[in-house]
Amino acid sequence: MQLSEQAVKKIDREIAKYPVDQKQSAVMAALAIAQDETGWLTPEVMKDVANYLGMTAIAVQEVATFYGMYNLKPTGKHKITICTNLPCALSGGEVAANYLKQKLGIDFLDTTSDGAFTLQEGECMGACGDSPVLLVNNKRMCSHMSNEKIDALVEELKK
Repeated sequence: MQLSEQAVKKIDREIAKYPVDQKQSAVMAALAIAQDETGWLTPEVMKDVANYLGMTAIAVQEVATFYGMYNLKPTGKHKITICTNLPCALSGGEVAANYLKQKLGIDFLDTTSDGAFTLQEGECMGACGDSPVLLVNNKRMCSHMSNEKIDALVEELKK
């Protein structure tokens, strides 16, 4: 297995939340733990997760490819996902996305040349009233993102 003992222990804690015969229910958490450790989900890492959970590799891959939070290729140190679904687009999401593209000098699914940032277009984050909404590294939601707030966020992440 390509994952550390610490990662496996974290996965075991997630598995323990489900009935013994339902450990595949921990697949999303296991993929997130694996991604946190490896940076992205290689086919080998997904196969290791599948074997550990008693699933087929294709079943794990189906989960990883369905959800936008999983990285199926290397990303920058900071992955910024911005919601551009219609409610957010109408409330400044598209304007913020264009500003962020210009500021970073990249398009969606690109990574800056220094490897610091990857920009991704996201699906609804359930915070339409807080638009424009950004998600940093799948863990930190930033709301009401004006150009000034975007500038401050990028500077903070550069440090």
